[in-house]
Amino acid sequence: MDSYIQDLFAERIGGNRFGREDKIYKFEKIKRAKREAQKMNPGVSLIDLGVGEPDERAFDSVIQTLQREAENPANRGYADNGIPEFKRAAAQYLSKAFGVTGIDPECEINHAIGAKSALSMLPSAFVNPGDITLMTVPGYPVLGTHSVWYGGEVYNLPLKKENGFLPDLEELPAAVAGRAKMLVLNYPNNPTGANATEDFYRKVVDFARENRIVVIQDAAYAALTFEAKPISLLAIPGAKDVAVEIHSLSKGFNMTGWRIAFVAGNELIVRAFATIKDNYDSGQFIAIQKAAIAALEHPELTDGIREKYQRRLQGLVDLLNRLGFTARMPDGTFYLYVEIPRGLKEGREFESAEDFSQFLIREKLISTVPWDDVGHFVRFSATFVAPSIDDENRILGEIEERLSSLAFLF
Repeated sequence: MDSYIQDLFAERIGGNRFGREDKIYKFEKIKRAKREAQKMNPGVSLIDLGVGEPDERAFDSVIQTLQREAENPANRGYADNGIPEFKRAAAQYLSKAFGVTGIDPECEINHAIGAKSALSMLPSAFVNPGDITLMTVPGYPVLGTHSVWYGGEVYNLPLKKENGFLPDLEELPAAVAGRAKMLVLNYPNNPTGANATEDFYRKVVDFARENRIVVIQDAAYAALTFEAKPISLLAIPGAKDVAVEIHSLSKGFNMTGWRIAFVAGNELIVRAFATIKDNYDSGQFIAIQKAAIAALEHPELTDGIREKYQRRLQGLVDLLNRLGFTARMPDGTFYLYVEIPRGLKEGREFESAEDFSQFLIREKLISTVPWDDVGHFVRFSATFVAPSIDDENRILGEIEERLSSLAFLF
């Protein structure tokens, strides 16, 4: 017998249809396909190139700081909106790693329990029914989801290969810009691996000012930039008038599960975020904040992580190109975004990236993430577990061996 509770769910999560819909989202499909492939192929290891989190633990100095601070009874209480030491360390980190100066840690920085938490809270500070949030697609949908939950709308800006995976702000209809409250960016970008340029950021600042729009730059991968010096939106003149940037320690310091990040930039936006956050949580454990300080004070810790991912990604690029793909090194992140083949010479056609991704899992026990939003691409992640360079080479060799038996059509 159905429970009356079924009729009480909010429409934002499906109303009385909650839990009854047959639609299976792609990440659940990937999980199911992985389980089935391993069941059907006992003794064959699955190579997971879809995981979006670091394969190593945090640095010893960070872990030791957590251990020490966790034992300090002074750190037992509520952290509320963060300790001043963390805010100062975050401001210094922005200066050391990105050349961002003039950030007041007291009123222009606030910690968050991970970047996802910050992205989910910010819409409640700005979105009224009928307002538009500008999102890039493909991308991380959390802020857009919460915008819709508050009665807003999402307008997607496509990230096209021919535009270097940067949104074309000039194509935005005036009627949409007039109702837009927020523009959400993410560079270096997940999943494309593209990075923004200073020229693009200058256009963003001008666009935001002209259209009275708040810019939210999700900089979770900011420290993982290859070849060029990492760029921060906040280093652009005038950016602090219109924008905040969200930095996370998850990717650059191997601290994904620690859930620690910070929002920096425009004082009014930071204050609004702090007000919202104060009504959501009581702050991250102070010992974790102090451990994060130990990381932020040493941005050079990221150098080895960056070099590892760059080496692995180059290996993936080389092997895929030998097999006929058109792969190029990303500008940053630990992702490689590659167009799928049309099919196989034996007659198999791939209708979508999801179709190709499922095929790789079932037939070759290689897991990737598909993206069919703008073209058909799969995302390979360089975060596969490999404790040594020899292990990396072994895994890359195994990937190539498994794929070499296929004759791809492009």
